[in-house]
Amino acid sequence: MGMEGCCNKVMEEEVLVKKITELAAAIGELPSLVPSPEVNALFSELVVACIPPSTVDVDLLGPEVQDMRARLIRLCSDAEGHLEAHYSDLLATHDNPLDHLSSFPYFNNYIKLSQLEHSLLARHIPGPPPSRVAFLGSGPLPLSSLVLAARHLPAACFDNYDISFDANERARRLVRADADAGARMAFVTADVADVTEELAGYDVVFLAALVGMAVEEKAALVAHLGRHMAPGAALVVRSAHGARGFLYPVVDPEEIRRGGFEVLTVHHPQDEVINSVIIARKEAAPPALAADADAPVNSGSLKAQCAVAVSRPCLGCTCEMEARAHQKMKEMAMEEMEA
Repeated sequence: MGMEGCCNKVMEEEVLVKKITELAAAIGELPSLVPSPEVNALFSELVVACIPPSTVDVDLLGPEVQDMRARLIRLCSDAEGHLEAHYSDLLATHDNPLDHLSSFPYFNNYIKLSQLEHSLLARHIPGPPPSRVAFLGSGPLPLSSLVLAARHLPAACFDNYDISFDANERARRLVRADADAGARMAFVTADVADVTEELAGYDVVFLAALVGMAVEEKAALVAHLGRHMAPGAALVVRSAHGARGFLYPVVDPEEIRRGGFEVLTVHHPQDEVINSVIIARKEAAPPALAADADAPVNSGSLKAQCAVAVSRPCLGCTCEMEARAHQKMKEMAMEEMEA
């Protein structure tokens, strides 16, 4: 890229960040994030600004922009929760709510995202379709699980985890009139950090984008899953790329590897599907580590338990660093093939 191209790129990124900063300030001043014409208009404008392909790397932005971005992602999370609760309540007024899912304004996005995730899973983890699936962070309107169950995994049972009792109560109402969905969908109120033995029973675990919004929270959560999921089980992590990182957290594939997983592919959609998708597989523990799997841990804190799993390699370990660099090159090539 020439000097003029670099200058244009910098200017475009500065204009984008300024626009998003202004929208974040306006959203932050709203008295409520419950769906309303003003709320809907501001978030629609934000999404339109963030969706086009962008060269911006949110991880390289300055501390003030990073603080703004962290606040904005939490505002997006709150607004998304209100939006899903609102439509879950509307759907519950129908005799069979599942017949009216298309009334949700972003339903087609969920159809496309679920199709993408299923196709990536089938391509990179061939074999019999999963029979037991966990979705972590399902919310009051569990569209991902409902679409996957109806369109892609018709024989699988889904355990939907959410920390909110009210969210799960709303979700249960949606499947009450559908015998098939009611039999295959369970809703569990729990903090994912407290779910341990159950994780070993799933063939696939989906991790919602807004579960663990801070980098440290996500890394600790992935390490927790790595300790308790069965070897060979698949992990599907939703992330973000480019300017879409102002809407959802960006997950570094290296953190997935540190958690005990083999990263199989990273896909960044270029259409209206906002989330990137990481497909990973739980690695088998080396014999020495497997023998110590049940050893006592000094601290009950999830962060303390994950400290070793998420620590970075020693800079003096030349061989390990070269191996990581080689793996990073493979990952970048894989991203280009998937894009």
